[in-house]
Amino acid sequence: MKTLKTLTTALLIILTANAFANDNDDTKKSEKLLMDYTIKRYINAISHGEVKGIAEIFDNDVKMTTTRNNEILNYGKSDILWSLKFTQDAEQNCTTDYKFLEMNPTQAVVKVTMKYEGFNKVNVVSLANTAKGWRITNISTSIN
Repeated sequence: MKTLKTLTTALLIILTANAFANDNDDTKKSEKLLMDYTIKRYINAISHGEVKGIAEIFDNDVKMTTTRNNEILNYGKSDILWSLKFTQDAEQNCTTDYKFLEMNPTQAVVKVTMKYEGFNKVNVVSLANTAKGWRITNISTSIN
């Protein structure tokens, strides 16, 4: 009888621990659905080189536009991910901040400013609330 009680207690402890672990996994999944998670992941990638798993925050049809010498250059998701790969673990010598320019339940526009010594790089980032959570759909970059 004592063995049965011990086994029952052990089983309850295992089930309880497993339930907490599952709740934690659900929390991580729901966190990834949030707009704040998406924009902070983007900032950590471009400022601190934290690019592992970054593809999940970009929509499949994401576009990046930048102007260089009066020429407009456009890039797609594969181009963005390819260029981020080269910045892995690279810490930018800048301060980065962001502010929401527009926000509603289905979309948002965020201005991300990277302040270097002597110039600023500004990314205007558009996000959409999709079935898979908030995803970046467009990035427009300028240096001034």
